[in-house]
Amino acid sequence: MNKLEILAPVGSPESLLPAVRLGADAVYLGAKQFSARGNAGNFDRDALKDAVEYCHVRGVRVYLALNTLVRDSELPKAMELVDYAASLPVDALIVQDAGLASLVRRACPGMRLHGSTQMSVHTPLGAKRLYDAGFSRVVLSRELSLTEIEEIAASSPIELEVFVHGALCMSVSGQCYLSAALGGRSGNRGLCAQPCRLPFSAPGGTGHDLSLKDCCNLDHLRRLAEIGVCSAKIEGRMKRPEYVAAAVAACRAALKEGSVPKEQMEPLAAVFSRSGFTDGYLTGKRGRALFGTRQKEDVAAATGEVLANLRAGYKDEPARIPVDFTVAIRPDQPAEVSARDGEGNQARVFGELPQPAQRVAVTPEKCQEQLGKTGGTPYALRECAAAVAPGLALPASALNRLRREALSELSAQRAFRPAHKFSPVSMETVENHRTCGDPNIRARFPHTRIPQAFRNCELVYVPLHTTGSELKRLLGEGFPVALEIPRGMFGREREVLAALESAKKLGITHAWAGTLGAVAAAAQAGMTVHGGFGLNLFNTAALEQAQEWGLADAELSMELSLSQAARLGGTLPRGVMVYGRMPLMLTRNCPAANAPGGCQGCKRPPALTDRMGVAFPMQCSGGCTEMLNSVPTVLWDRKREIQGMDFVILRFSVENPVESEEKLLSFHKGDRPEFGFTRGLSDRGVE
Repeated sequence: MNKLEILAPVGSPESLLPAVRLGADAVYLGAKQFSARGNAGNFDRDALKDAVEYCHVRGVRVYLALNTLVRDSELPKAMELVDYAASLPVDALIVQDAGLASLVRRACPGMRLHGSTQMSVHTPLGAKRLYDAGFSRVVLSRELSLTEIEEIAASSPIELEVFVHGALCMSVSGQCYLSAALGGRSGNRGLCAQPCRLPFSAPGGTGHDLSLKDCCNLDHLRRLAEIGVCSAKIEGRMKRPEYVAAAVAACRAALKEGSVPKEQMEPLAAVFSRSGFTDGYLTGKRGRALFGTRQKEDVAAATGEVLANLRAGYKDEPARIPVDFTVAIRPDQPAEVSARDGEGNQARVFGELPQPAQRVAVTPEKCQEQLGKTGGTPYALRECAAAVAPGLALPASALNRLRREALSELSAQRAFRPAHKFSPVSMETVENHRTCGDPNIRARFPHTRIPQAFRNCELVYVPLHTTGSELKRLLGEGFPVALEIPRGMFGREREVLAALESAKKLGITHAWAGTLGAVAAAAQAGMTVHGGFGLNLFNTAALEQAQEWGLADAELSMELSLSQAARLGGTLPRGVMVYGRMPLMLTRNCPAANAPGGCQGCKRPPALTDRMGVAFPMQCSGGCTEMLNSVPTVLWDRKREIQGMDFVILRFSVENPVESEEKLLSFHKGDRPEFGFTRGLSDRGVE
C-alpha cells in the first residue's frame, strides 16, 4: 500500500500549529493575493517565510495555493510572488490558471505544479493531459467515486490528490459561476459569497437544494491508498484552528485504525458539520442523503469544553524527529557535541574546556541524561554515544547549552532547501490578432430541432448523445454540425470516445470541449477542438497555452467584461456568448433528485426557485445537471462593443424552435430586447 500523505488546510498562522503538531505530512496555504480563499487570514511574506521554515524543520511539506484566475494586468504581481515562493522554497504551487501555470513552467522549471480542483479534472485523459502539460499532481474533482478514481490512477502517471473531509460545493469546482453572476464575486477569483447556502427550492425538495453536507471519507483512507492516491486533502482554510486539529487527528487515527474511532469522530462532528456528514460521492450513493444545512444543534455542539480539549491536543510540541548525539569530552580540549538526524544532517558544536573533577566526574550516563532533555523541541533522543575521559568535570549547564546549540544548528540545516532557479519571462501582451471585421455566428442547441435559418452559421453545436440518424439528417440538410462534449464526464470517458468515433465515421470532425478532459478526448478522436467557456481562459497566456493544447479556437471566460476580453492578445481565434442563459452551476447531484423519490426522470426541465420566487431552469446532460440563469444574457444590440472576436455564440437551452429563430432574427437586426434579460458580466466583470 502506498504511503498516504495527510494534507491539512492552514488558512492563517494560527492554524499552523495544530496542523503540524497533530501529524500532517503537508500543509497548503495562501498568500495575501491569488488564493481561492481570499477571505481567509492567509500569509504575508514574512509569515510565509516563517511557516516554510517551521514546517521544513519538522519534515512537513508546504504547498502554496495560487489557485485563482489572473488578469493580464495581474500576472507580473503573481510572478513576483512565484519568485519569492521559489526563494524560500515552497514545495509546490497549487494552480488553476492555465496561463499562470505556463509562465511558471518557463520561469521556474524546478517548481512542482499541482493542478487545483478548480481545473475540473475528473477523467483519465484529463489527468494525463495535465501531466503532459508539466504538472506533478492533480487535485481531482470531489464528485468522483472510488471506482472512478481507481480508473484514473491505473492509467495516468500523475500523482492524485483527493479531498477526504470538509465542505462540498454543489457545483463541480471551476464550473460554478453562481456567485459571480448574482453578485460579481467570483469563486474562480477566490471571493465566492456562497449563495448556494441560501434557500433554493426544487420540486419536492427541502428548500435548501443547493446545500450539501460536508464530506467525511476518512473511513476509506486505506482504500484510497491501495488504489494509488498519494494525498488525502482536508478542506477548511476558512475554518478555525480547532477544526484543523480535529480533522488532522481523525485522519491520523483513521490511517492507523482503519476507521475513525468514536473519541475522534465526536469532536470532529462537534467542531463543524452540516446535519452530519456524507461519503455519498465516494461510494456512488447520490441523492437526497447528500443534502444538509448548518443547524442550530450543529453550532451548539462546538462547546467551550470541546474546543478547549482540542486546543490541549496541540499545546505542546511533540518530539517526533529521532536524533543521535555524539559527545566527546577530553582533557585540554573543548567539549564537543554532534547531533545527527535520519536524513543525513549533522550539527557539530564546541563548548568549554572540561576541568579536573574535584568531587563528581562527568559520565556517559550523565551526558545522555542531559542531552535527552529535548522537551519543547521537535526532537527525541534515539542514541547517545559518549566518549568521556575519566576524572573530568563539566557542568550540566554546559551540556544543556551544547544540546540547545546543536539542535538549533540542526534545525537550521533541516530548514534549508536550495532555492528554485527563477528566470524572469516576458509578459508583454501581444496585440489581439483581430482588429476589424464582423465575427462569425455559432449556435448551440440542447436538441436537434434546429430551424433551417441556422444552416448559415459557421458551426452548430448539438449534444454528443445525438443519434446517428439525426446527425445524418442534419448533415444532409446542410447544417455545419459540431458535437458538444458534456463538461461532466464522470466515469463516461470510454462512452464519450466511442460517440466521437461514431460521429467521425459519419463525417463530423468538429467538437466543443469545455474541460481539459474533453479537450483530450476530442484530440484523441482526431477532431478539430473548439474550446468552451468551462476552460476559464482568462488571460493572454492562457490563450497561448490553449493553442499549445491544440485548440483551433476558444470561447473566453464568461467572467471577463467585454473590454477585458477585447484587450486579450495572441493569435488564437476567440469568441464570446451574445445570447443565452448563463450556466451557473454544473452538478453531479441534481437538485431535482432531492425529492423523496430521488431522480424524477424529468420530461420537462424542472426549475430551482430562490427566496424571491425567481426560477432558475435545470437541464441534464451526460449524467450531470446544469443550473441556468433565470433570464438570458443579451448583447446583440451592443455589437460595437464586441471587439476583437472571431465568432459569437447564440446559446439556446430552454427555447423552442420558433423562439430560437426569433432570437437569430433579433441578432441580425440588433434590436434591444423586449423581454426580461441581463447583460451578464459584460460591463462589470468580476472582483
